[in-house]
Amino acid sequence: MSLSPTAQKFVLHWGEMGTRWGVNRTVAQIHALLYLAERPLTADDIVDTLGVARSNVSNSLKELQSWKLVRVTHVLGDRRDHFQALQDVWEIFRVILEERKRREIDPTLSVLRECAIEGEEDKELDGATLARMQTVLEFLEMLSTTFQDYQHLPPQTLQRMLAMGGTLARFLPAGKEKP
Repeated sequence: MSLSPTAQKFVLHWGEMGTRWGVNRTVAQIHALLYLAERPLTADDIVDTLGVARSNVSNSLKELQSWKLVRVTHVLGDRRDHFQALQDVWEIFRVILEERKRREIDPTLSVLRECAIEGEEDKELDGATLARMQTVLEFLEMLSTTFQDYQHLPPQTLQRMLAMGGTLARFLPAGKEKP
């Protein structure tokens, strides 16, 4: 598969951004390539297009499948696995948020809840320190609850909400901002 200069730029930049988001560069580049592809690609197609090692492609595809961003599909007459990325950007965004919440926020909430319980009994823990821990816990619980409230909204509703931007804030009473 040959990429135009603009498609190459997109794939390379997606790889760079991936590293900033804590994702392996090759994983992000493969995701970008599969997103742009007009048809499902084989691992060999990906190796040839990106010029990366077959083992790297194989591991990256497994990672993308574990994130539910890529799925295996089959082509009539071809025994090889073909890979296809989700094509709806709203669905991609939703899946990434769900996975990040499951992998990062949920375990952190569990530990913070334990710290809140244990902190009440910990005689060596300063009250101000416990209060800061509880502030983080409350913040992440609020984000988690908000995510659960919004995750099943149709993309059209989310688009309208995002398009409103700060307009909604004008309908809320002004409050004292916390530093």
